[in-house]
Amino acid sequence: MGDFLRTNMAPVMFVALVFFLLLGYPVAFALAANGLFFAVVGIELGMFQENFLQALPERIYGTMNNDVLLAIPFFTFMGLVLERSGMAEDLLDTIGQLFGPIRGGLAYAVIFVGALLAATTGVVAASVISMGLISLPIMLRYGYDRRLATGVIAASGTLAQIIPPSLVLIVLADQLGRSVGDMYEGAFIPGLVLSGLYAGYVFLVTMVWPKRAPGLPPEAQTLRDADGQTRRFSLLVVTIIAFALAIAYMKFFTKVGAGADFVILTMSIAVAVAFVIALLNKLLKLNLLSRMTEQVIFVMVPPLALIFLVLGTIFIGVATPTEGGAMGATGAILLALSKKRMTFDLLRQATESTAKLSAFVLFILVGARVFSLTFYGVNGHVWVEHLLVGLPGGATGFLIVVNVMVFLLAFFLDFFELAFIIVPLLGPAAEKLGIDLIWFGIILGVNMQTSFMHPPFGFALFFLRSVAPKNAYKDKITGKMMEPVTTGQIYWGAVPFVVIQCIMVALVVLFPQMVMHYKSSGVQLDQQQINKQLDSISIPGLGGSGGGLPGLDLNAPPTLNLQ
Repeated sequence: MGDFLRTNMAPVMFVALVFFLLLGYPVAFALAANGLFFAVVGIELGMFQENFLQALPERIYGTMNNDVLLAIPFFTFMGLVLERSGMAEDLLDTIGQLFGPIRGGLAYAVIFVGALLAATTGVVAASVISMGLISLPIMLRYGYDRRLATGVIAASGTLAQIIPPSLVLIVLADQLGRSVGDMYEGAFIPGLVLSGLYAGYVFLVTMVWPKRAPGLPPEAQTLRDADGQTRRFSLLVVTIIAFALAIAYMKFFTKVGAGADFVILTMSIAVAVAFVIALLNKLLKLNLLSRMTEQVIFVMVPPLALIFLVLGTIFIGVATPTEGGAMGATGAILLALSKKRMTFDLLRQATESTAKLSAFVLFILVGARVFSLTFYGVNGHVWVEHLLVGLPGGATGFLIVVNVMVFLLAFFLDFFELAFIIVPLLGPAAEKLGIDLIWFGIILGVNMQTSFMHPPFGFALFFLRSVAPKNAYKDKITGKMMEPVTTGQIYWGAVPFVVIQCIMVALVVLFPQMVMHYKSSGVQLDQQQINKQLDSISIPGLGGSGGGLPGLDLNAPPTLNLQ
């Protein structure tokens, strides 16, 4: 038995961990208990000395001293304050009016607002609950298919996992030993593409089954001018003018020509120009813009300003992710104050929830440190590396197996557990195969997003179930009796979006440039120029133009005279 354990300690540890997790033990304690138990076994078997465990306090204190993880409470607090500030409600109401008349308009509005909330809050629970409370009753009122409505809301809420500032990306960057800023830049385009795929699915549904997503009736469109017209055309004109001026400014007055920072800065300037136009139109009573155009601009400015405050400062290198999170939390408080929603009770609830989530994450991370210390001590990382590097197909085979494994594990584990248990084991093998770890992290991030949507354990589905009507109710506007939303409808509604997320994983694998553009914003070194400069360097007294020692050739190989 002892010889068997000495040879197979790593797989035995991993199987024991899975067993305890399936029994329902808390993840943090299951990890720590496994690590300590097998450390004792390893000491008894002579696999390492007792003083091996003296590294444990240093690892735990190292986790507590990690400045990058400070971004988690900042972004969590920001999301919770924004959830209660009324921003989501204003966005959904206004964007719903903008897209409402077209088929599937409310679904498009939910996806659009979901992406905006993801870029401001970074918290899935806040997005799903807000949109479930506000949008679901409206979608049901006007005849949306229950599966489509619930699926769109749950999937749009999970965009907070891949669109920066995502908590998942912070944890993945920390576990893979890469920059959070690079991870954010790499995730920017995949997040937008995934939003587009959601919208494409809604469009497909409206083409094939138009009755599942009808447009809003005229009486539901309240943002009209005095003559009853909406005049959406004026919004298009303002958008074209604002972006034309923004692109011209970026081209002639800055050196930023591409990448996520270019997109963020261009959007920020365009929003500022549109806001100035709308403000002048309102203050001077020019009546150049319709009521809907003014409302859309004024509602869009706060979240977009917050996006620039957080992501813009990170992308252009002014702030670290932790500093960006701190500015975002301050901005959320100011936004809540401006809307007169900031109360002591709101502040207390947001602080308590932030403390709970942060403690939850830290306990899992500490438990993972205890487990990984023993796991590395018994050469578990070598076992995993040999297992994965030796897969047929090289890097391609590795990516296929890893993505299938993460997809299946996401049925039972949430993203924090996957990030702290699985990712540290996969990172070294990926690096040895020559896979860029930022690209690999984004692939895993999109894949782990499915953990929120998997029936029957997806947290986004649980969040939506908690706010969806469980019993028949009377609609306040129409006075009709509405049927409840069943759990089965929520689960079936999630399935198409899980498939879309899997398609997105394949797209990121097949088109790595969606992520690899992050390198273009970094400092590029020309090796030929470096070599020329090195060749031109002369050291006085050692040859070259500054003089030198006779007979000394610096380019000659060293020789030893032993006689």
